[in-house]
Amino acid sequence: MSFAKSSLAAAWILCPIRAGDGGNWNLSRQARRVVCFAGDPPSMNAKPRWIVAAALVLLVSAIALARRTAPSEAPDATYVQAFEKWKAEQTEDLRANWLSLAGLFWLKPGVNSFGSDTGNAIVFPKGPAHAGEFDLAGQEVTLRLQPGTHATIAGKPVTTAKMDPDTSNHVTRVEMGTLRFHVIIRGQHVGIRLRDTDSAASRDFKGMMFYPLDLNYRVTATWTPSTGNKTVEIPNALGEVTEEVSPGAVAFQLNGSELSLTALGGDAKSGLFFVFTDPTAKSDTYPGGRFLETDGVVDGKVVLDFNRAHNPPCAVTPYATCPLAPKENRLAEAIPVGEKFDKAAHGHH
Repeated sequence: MSFAKSSLAAAWILCPIRAGDGGNWNLSRQARRVVCFAGDPPSMNAKPRWIVAAALVLLVSAIALARRTAPSEAPDATYVQAFEKWKAEQTEDLRANWLSLAGLFWLKPGVNSFGSDTGNAIVFPKGPAHAGEFDLAGQEVTLRLQPGTHATIAGKPVTTAKMDPDTSNHVTRVEMGTLRFHVIIRGQHVGIRLRDTDSAASRDFKGMMFYPLDLNYRVTATWTPSTGNKTVEIPNALGEVTEEVSPGAVAFQLNGSELSLTALGGDAKSGLFFVFTDPTAKSDTYPGGRFLETDGVVDGKVVLDFNRAHNPPCAVTPYATCPLAPKENRLAEAIPVGEKFDKAAHGHH
């Protein structure tokens, strides 16, 4: 006699009726099997409580299954139109600001020569062979151009200039032919981010890939603001971890599970910013996590629309420095909506 585990739970087994349990061996094999608790199988004269218990477990299992497999409500035309507009804006931002990146160069203290000649400390993909140098002192960068190198800042020709970084309110952006570059600061690192307005990667981009829309993954969450002293450790694409103050967290239900996410930025009035990851990262979505932005919080509630979860810029370029999902935002529940990761096109990032 053999017993097999039921698909409902490990606590259940299928038990064949013995010949002495009614003597009807003319029943089919399926008909001669009943579901019972693990342990000693009950006899056919078992008290009704076994039947009641079995019925309750089956009912609970059916309800849980129904919750997890509820048919998706079809989005209306207004929702689809708004989603497509948002998607177009995201695509344009990728083309203009991220796919056009042509380099990221971390500076060393002192003189850093640059140009298209391979003998430079920083080698640009095009432009003058010996364009000039970046002088780094502490976190201050001074641009010095070689005679004959033409470049502009705010439309005006320049030969030397102090370059304000992206962490300032007035970042200095230099134009040299189709190249654009500025200073970035990430922790203790100071670098030059280079962009090419004539980027083949930007021109050839085939667009963002998404799962089908599913309104089951548009949920209302409860917002709990922090008291101003809650911090979260945020890893980034450079392999570093920074500690930042979080504005708060949200709690919500999804497919019968109680989940939460910690906001990494934004505020309750204008909207919140999250970076999260989930089991789909093993196969379909970006391993480092996806970004999710919201509208403002209203009466302690905020809508999380995971259909708008999208990849960080690091998914399409090696020249971006992105926050990755902190441990607080690693969901156990799969989120099979939002943007997918095109491994064929960007799997090397």
